[in-house]
Amino acid sequence: MAKTHEIVAQARKDEGKGASRRLRRASFVPAVVYGAGQPAESIQIEHNTILLAARHEWFFSSVLDLNVDGKVQKVLVRDWQKHPFKQQMLHMDFQRINENEAIRVNVPLHFLNQEKSPAGKTAGVVISHNLNEVQVSCLPKDLPEFIELDLSDLKPGDIIHLSQLKLPTNVEIPELHLGVDHDVAVVTAVTVQEEVDAAPAAEGAEGQPAAEASKETKK
Repeated sequence: MAKTHEIVAQARKDEGKGASRRLRRASFVPAVVYGAGQPAESIQIEHNTILLAARHEWFFSSVLDLNVDGKVQKVLVRDWQKHPFKQQMLHMDFQRINENEAIRVNVPLHFLNQEKSPAGKTAGVVISHNLNEVQVSCLPKDLPEFIELDLSDLKPGDIIHLSQLKLPTNVEIPELHLGVDHDVAVVTAVTVQEEVDAAPAAEGAEGQPAAEASKETKK
């Protein structure tokens, strides 16, 4: 079960681009909370709170306790806008959730023991992580912060598919219900052979290529 993470915010009445710019200058992030059959609500969050939380993967993949003026709502981060080159979050969208309804969330994958595996110890083997996260479906209380994949037994030539992930209880991958074509490779261990340069042309007696040596003889 995921840990509880609280984000503190305040309600705001001023809206529009001008109001958002003023909030950013005051080191706040404008945000909106919507969903669960309730009206959308405009809020503001201290920028440092968002900046610190966004450094953790749980911020984007966990159910959060959004505390708005003392009232706590269960939410997910659904969208965000970040400055193209500054360490600045410009806007956030949070979606309220119903704790009795299943949710779909992209959860990070954690790869364990790759270096200790037979594939990891074999020269010329390239181990590729084709997916770094996977979408799961479950009730909010069952949402994992991440899914671990132990690669200690990975051998050269092995392929680990989506269906081979060990999921927590009551958690499933909706993609697998769409057929075998959607059981994609998560990890591959491919042996890469070095290309051998073509053999140099045969040389004549004086170190010249054979064709040139023949021309010299006929002169």
